[in-house]
Amino acid sequence: MPLSHAKKKLPLSVQVVLGAAAGAALGVAFGKDPYLLGMGNEQLGKLGMLVIKLLKALAAPLILVAIVDAFVRTQFTFKQGLRLVRACALNAAVACLVGLTLMNLFHPGNLWRGQLDKMLAEVPHQELRQVSDVSLDPIDNLAGYVPESFVEPLLKNTIISIVLAGVLLGAALRRLQQQTPDDPGVKTLVGAANASFRVLVQVLEWVVALAPYAVLGATADAVGRNGLAVLKLLFPFVGILLLAMAIQALLYYPFIAWAWGKRSPREYMLGCSDAALTGLSCNSSLATVPVTLKCLTEKLGVSESSSRLAACVGTNLNNDGITIYECMTAVFLAQALETDLGLSQQLGIVAASVMASVGMAGVPEAGLIVLPLVLGSSGLPPQVVTGVIPLIMPVDWLIGRARTGVNVMSDMVVAVMLEADEEASA
Repeated sequence: MPLSHAKKKLPLSVQVVLGAAAGAALGVAFGKDPYLLGMGNEQLGKLGMLVIKLLKALAAPLILVAIVDAFVRTQFTFKQGLRLVRACALNAAVACLVGLTLMNLFHPGNLWRGQLDKMLAEVPHQELRQVSDVSLDPIDNLAGYVPESFVEPLLKNTIISIVLAGVLLGAALRRLQQQTPDDPGVKTLVGAANASFRVLVQVLEWVVALAPYAVLGATADAVGRNGLAVLKLLFPFVGILLLAMAIQALLYYPFIAWAWGKRSPREYMLGCSDAALTGLSCNSSLATVPVTLKCLTEKLGVSESSSRLAACVGTNLNNDGITIYECMTAVFLAQALETDLGLSQQLGIVAASVMASVGMAGVPEAGLIVLPLVLGSSGLPPQVVTGVIPLIMPVDWLIGRARTGVNVMSDMVVAVMLEADEEASA
């Protein structure tokens, strides 16, 4: 068997796991110290980020041309849009239910009572990146999504604005295609949209081949800088969050894929493996969109229309990982401060968490960036909100990857649900 053929037999998910394991080992072994020609884990992380940047650079134009191409080759109806919102709302509701149930059942925040000052003194301080235009007001968020030019969303990777531009361009081109089907200019534009999509997919395949090496570098850098010891100090916080995300991703999603989408849990999990592990590793659902599309169409056999609707459009709504993180963290800290939150207050936190997840779609470290807003909406004092952020940041590299993995798997299960709805209505 040729070596090149043997390499193709090794799934991307396995390569990603091996890369992550090797990176973690290098991070633990060498930390921040150089060990290869004056270079160390920090340099490996920078090299890994180059590949992740390429994936992000591909994601924005791929989403744009995928939507335009879908409009001229397939048809997105209002009914499909309603189905998308219904599927996303169901998943978000279950995510919040899982998170709040665990918080109210085990009360892990009680373990922190009287310990916040001590823990803040022991955990290294890090600066939080600020984003000035983040808001929980839906009107303000909507205004922020309307770009001043069609180039701006591509430059800033503003995914919702990219989707809006794609919908407008695709709908206009579809209308022209219906009105003047023999117009050579329109035919050229339709062909260009399809050709652009295929070109980007080809480039994607080349970049994805480098993903395991990017994972190795990024993991080595993260573990080398933060270490694993801090997890012991924050285990109650990290453990309860990861448990909720595991229940959502590993139990609920396979169940709904079977009950709604008529896919076996094994089929769904194997189909998700490459995209989910890529998301876990590169910590960006936006960068993972190209891999998600590839897995949906090639591994799960989902139609292009359902795949693009869920992965390109619905990804703005499918942020269950961020929703879980925001609402559980707010309740957790309220428990630590001996503040009992009633049902109405917890539902308010849920609403703020959902708005935060939609308002920051596609932004790196989105969950951490908007956390102060959600904590503030829960009624926690400003000085407490300011104080606990540095406490959470050292472990956010781990939690953030779990958030991204859940978000990616949510996109994929929504695609499966949409495909089942299409088959049922056919």
